[in-house]
Amino acid sequence: QVQLVESGGGLVQAGGSLRLSCAASGIIFSLSTMGWFRQAPGKQRELVATITSGGTTTYADSVKGRFTISRDNAKNTVYLQMNSLKPEDTAVYSCSSRTWSQDYWGQGTQVTVSS
Repeated sequence: QVQLVESGGGLVQAGGSLRLSCAASGIIFSLSTMGWFRQAPGKQRELVATITSGGTTTYADSVKGRFTISRDNAKNTVYLQMNSLKPEDTAVYSCSSRTWSQDYWGQGTQVTVSS
């Protein structure tokens, strides 16, 4: 059974930082591309960042220079370090995995940035 469990969300003031974690089980983590998405109320889901099995990263323009995605294959965990947070970063953040075209999603964790 595949499980992706996010943690680390919460309430933070603008300019602050949070680190999200996503612990994966039931997948071959080391071979999976991992990603973070977010969805704000009334808006479409947005791809925030991805990291391939080889460590190549991509970022949405809106978070470049502020967010960093990383992975620890020994812990089957992907992280999203979020710095210089803005109110517009408020959303539910979910992690995803893709292994051989099979996608899985976590339940998400709420991030709220106050102005």
